[in-house]
Amino acid sequence: MAETTDQTPKQESGVPNDTFMTVPADPRIKTPEPATARLAWASGDEHIDYTATAAHLDVRSDTGALMGQMFSLSYVSLDGEGNPDPTRPITFCYNGGPGCASVPINFGGIGPRRVKTDGVNHLAYPIEVEDNPYTLLRQSDLVFLDALGTGYSTVAEGQDKAKLFGVDGDADCFARAITTWLEENGRWTSPLYLFGESYGTVRNAVLMRLLGERSVKVCGVVMLSAIFDWVQTIEGEDLYHLGMTPTMAATAQFFGRAGEGVDPDVWFDQAMDFTEDVLAPALLRGDRLAPEREEEVARQLAEMIGLPEALVRQRRLRITLEDFRRNLLADEGKAVGRLDMRFASDAPVAVQQSSDWFAGEDAADDAVDASWTNAFRAFLHDELHYHAPARYLTSNYENVGVNWKWEHQQPGFSWPSGSPNVAYDIAVAMRRNPRMKVCILGGRYDAATTWWNVAHDMACQFLSPTLKERLEWHRYGCGHMAYVDVPTLQQMGADMEAFYAKA
Repeated sequence: MAETTDQTPKQESGVPNDTFMTVPADPRIKTPEPATARLAWASGDEHIDYTATAAHLDVRSDTGALMGQMFSLSYVSLDGEGNPDPTRPITFCYNGGPGCASVPINFGGIGPRRVKTDGVNHLAYPIEVEDNPYTLLRQSDLVFLDALGTGYSTVAEGQDKAKLFGVDGDADCFARAITTWLEENGRWTSPLYLFGESYGTVRNAVLMRLLGERSVKVCGVVMLSAIFDWVQTIEGEDLYHLGMTPTMAATAQFFGRAGEGVDPDVWFDQAMDFTEDVLAPALLRGDRLAPEREEEVARQLAEMIGLPEALVRQRRLRITLEDFRRNLLADEGKAVGRLDMRFASDAPVAVQQSSDWFAGEDAADDAVDASWTNAFRAFLHDELHYHAPARYLTSNYENVGVNWKWEHQQPGFSWPSGSPNVAYDIAVAMRRNPRMKVCILGGRYDAATTWWNVAHDMACQFLSPTLKERLEWHRYGCGHMAYVDVPTLQQMGADMEAFYAKA
């Protein structure tokens, strides 16, 4: 029997065949009306009255054509009269992917509400939500934005997604959404900050330059779990293997496979030094490295990252992330995480050898992601009475990320680069606006955006001593999603308080 489709005429009893009508496809889901609630946050002796608003921002071209509608969740502090303070900072916040919505950084990290976490354990029911004692709302009003194609954000009909889903197109869309929010809320003179996590730091780097070129002044930028040079993601590239080494060493120590009795920060610094002083020269020499020297470096590397020396020698000193995740705890039948390598789960069975599939099997993500999304959806439904479609695209990598255009016009270069290094955008933005301040945050156990690479990328910009004073660094004992860790979240809250107070 032929399958019935939307375009197949359907006959009702007693209706002649000549009255069959073509059934149109379901109409496009309409954007829900904005919803606002007045709420209160409290922690100890501190108290903040604020409004939370869920709404869509039109993203329009210079000629007014609709490019898309970007979902926003804004938290705005109120004064004693119940009014916003236009002199207060406003921070635009987002996650990365590309293809991820902003829920993790909101309900996981810096928003006024957060889901209680349980160290490196998977969360269970009930989902516990609390007023976040370390929320960035204490220092700034907050606007969480979902990139087009993620969350509830949509691309306008007829738009070429290839022009929107890419390094430069994405930054352009965010610049337009930010200026729309500033205009609609009358906040043009508020100190403007950007807070991005993961690919959100690539977005930050381009945005901080692009907004300046469009006469929008940026006061400060926070880079959490940063990545600047895309070369570091490519296995086989020396920068990939160099960046992974200190993170692998930290993880090996966490699981008791290396660095016994050494302070974790000291051990990480030792791994950084080994990476630069020993491993880097060895990798650069390739097969010109003397066999006896290769054997010695393999022995040292194996001791540092907790893997068998035979495996390190077989890989010619080039251990991939998959090698490490599959082998570190293989004797326990476990695989370690990627976003936060302190998380571990039962390893897949031997026949499940797909590298692409295994890369997405991450205990660190599985442990918390669904709880964050459920808490966020409950907040919109129960407290804001925001009636949204059933599906919220927390991650839409299969439609956004896989189609991402990585080509980027780096400032000062004649031709676009297919493997962007946005550290150049950061340096150009800081040189043009030397009063701008930049804060880079990261964790020892983050294998998605490794700490060594970011330190290397910025060192290669040769900033003046004056600009280096506007750039600060904070390395924590956490993974990619720093806020999973309550001690890290507490320290990050103190660091953000000092950063925002800095002139």
